[in-house]
Amino acid sequence: MTARYPAPDLNTLPEDIKAKVLEVQEKAGFIPNVFLGFARRPAEWRAFFAYHDALMDPESAGRTSHLTKGDREMIVTTTSAANQCLYCVVAHGAILRIHEKKLFVADQVAVNHRKADISPRQRAMLDFAMKVCLRSAEIDDADFDALHAHGFDDEDIWDIAAITAFFGLSNRMASFAGMQPNPEFYLMGRLPKAKKPTE
Repeated sequence: MTARYPAPDLNTLPEDIKAKVLEVQEKAGFIPNVFLGFARRPAEWRAFFAYHDALMDPESAGRTSHLTKGDREMIVTTTSAANQCLYCVVAHGAILRIHEKKLFVADQVAVNHRKADISPRQRAMLDFAMKVCLRSAEIDDADFDALHAHGFDDEDIWDIAAITAFFGLSNRMASFAGMQPNPEFYLMGRLPKAKKPTE
């Protein structure tokens, strides 16, 4: 399957978006398809990635959090699987493997987080994320109590819910648009990273 909306040419993008895409390419070694796919609407691209960065890298916004980068990617991978988003499961599963340094964790949480090789704290986090994902109207004080018992505070709980909700948007946009994962994502975190040649 190919994407239903052709990605714009990098050189036609506004300078601020082009600079960010090139920065990501320099870091990753390739351009993740979401960066070009969403760039067809520059104002939406800026809003999307501003919120993405605030949630996934809170330190850059001057905010501290008890959720690790691995925790955040675990939430994305697990709930994206519930939403059947191929792009986000593959892309964020790759990043999850790298942060957690576990070869199988992404596959495990995508299929059944309750049987995955994760901590009880992470399992409680994902139980809550899945409830937000699938049955948010049923969230009650008992759900907060269960997370407080594992050391999460109310701001952490907001983070879990916001990440789940934000990627619910991302999942639906990627799926309806036919966005495909870059081939590079499938092997990231599974094979040793290639070393850059020395000069």
